[in-house]
Amino acid sequence: MNHTLRWQKSTFSGGGEGNTCVEIAATPTALHLRESDTPGTELITTTTPLVHLIRALKTDAVRTTA
Repeated sequence: MNHTLRWQKSTFSGGGEGNTCVEIAATPTALHLRESDTPGTELITTTTPLVHLIRALKTDAVRTTA
């Protein structure tokens, strides 16, 4: 099944129209991530690995700022 991706910009990207934004699009089986300055390159994953990555990054950020 072919799904048209609906890209959304991260609120942490400043919401501007420039090329410094992280964008995400979801399909029933995957999450697609890309940087707006290189829209042809996508990282495709599922929810579980992305949650683990975000938790690890947050944990590391807390450790490095404490």
